[in-house]
Amino acid sequence: MSLQAIEKSKKILNSGPLAYIPNAHIIVVSILSIFLVGFTALPSEKASAKRIEAIDLPLSEAATAIGGASNISAGMAADASAHNYSNQKVVKVKAGDNLSLIFKRAGLNDRNMMELLNANAETKRLASLYPGHRLEFSIDDSGQLRRLNYIVDQLNSFAFDKEGSTYTFSESKRQPDIRHAQASAFITQSLYTAGADAKLDDKLIMELADIFGWDVDFALDIRKGDHFKVVFEERFLDGEKIGNGSIIAAEFTNQGEKFQAIRYENTRGKVGYYTPEGKSMRKEFLRAPLDFRRISSNFNPRRLHPVLKTKRPHRGIDYAASTGTPVWSSGNGRVIASGYSRANGNYVVIQHGNSIQTKYLHLNKRYVKKGSKVKQKQKIGTVGSTGLATGPHLHYEFLMNGVHRNPRTIVNKLPKAKSISVNEQHRFIRETRVQIALLNEAFAPTQYANAESSTKNL
Repeated sequence: MSLQAIEKSKKILNSGPLAYIPNAHIIVVSILSIFLVGFTALPSEKASAKRIEAIDLPLSEAATAIGGASNISAGMAADASAHNYSNQKVVKVKAGDNLSLIFKRAGLNDRNMMELLNANAETKRLASLYPGHRLEFSIDDSGQLRRLNYIVDQLNSFAFDKEGSTYTFSESKRQPDIRHAQASAFITQSLYTAGADAKLDDKLIMELADIFGWDVDFALDIRKGDHFKVVFEERFLDGEKIGNGSIIAAEFTNQGEKFQAIRYENTRGKVGYYTPEGKSMRKEFLRAPLDFRRISSNFNPRRLHPVLKTKRPHRGIDYAASTGTPVWSSGNGRVIASGYSRANGNYVVIQHGNSIQTKYLHLNKRYVKKGSKVKQKQKIGTVGSTGLATGPHLHYEFLMNGVHRNPRTIVNKLPKAKSISVNEQHRFIRETRVQIALLNEAFAPTQYANAESSTKNL
């Protein structure tokens, strides 16, 4: 083979779906590719026809890890029996893996890989490998790859099956069974501990905080005796629970004030949470610009400065949290300052419209620059202890027309949430009737003195 031919092959391999092959294999793969071209013609569009069908997903160890009771050995054995494959290999994707390395761990070589990659346009999906995903290889007695099944999770997989001189593509998208469950709890320490006591997972607890995050500051506003109840989805596959879905309805009572939220998907497919009357739970500003944590000082214009030991205004709120805790923009706006000063440390100032500014001080790191546009809940930095700070915390200020305002109370005076559009009102009432009924019928927490929490299926 001439040097010119090899260089031409390298150019082809460095583009398209083969870009993920290591450089060290370029020459070998080039030679093998030319050999294959001479050995058999590349399949035509007709030969690589796309076949999408619903197939049972062979359940793997990955499925078991997230709550399924599947048995990969049984699944592979059944597949082997049906197709008379003598050798079955399962390879888990690791960080830094590429397809060539994975084929080698399965006992195959680059020639086998190239034959598959050249056979079907859908093999471009194999260009993106994610740690934790699994590839199941079915190999015949002659050492040829007969089937490659890529398992994304328990519900999603795709496969390539050898048919004649090509590979056909098939895809599986299983639908879990959805059941409704409910949980409730009184709060004695924090929302997180109460949620954990009610056997809610971290995702559901944070989703609950997100839903009511415009009405309740879970660092400042929570009081002993506050309580919640929530109706959520549980997902089952083949009779086994594989995880939780979304919250469909929730109620939170804070200092005697009750808030209710209902999940609704509008005609454009956008999902949001609304009051039973159809007002969006989303407001112009968040109550707190970071995950709920404990707070070190309240809004107090005459407090004693912890470093300088003098009485000076502290026109804001300090949220004590560990270094690196993400800090969010409390609303949409534009960054008008991002820098460092001796007193404030790393800081960010955001302009929201014409009259409102928010300030974020003592950051460990800043992730936005002056002039950047930001959206509500976009990560703009992390909690730190830079500047005049005694420990890691976020100092948050809210200014209206240049005057410091209490972030805890000012949001109540800002524009209210938008209601469901007139065109959607009848549909909203019809679609949310069941959720509202489930929420109203859900049990309230009992045994406040012992802070007992409970969860049950509906």
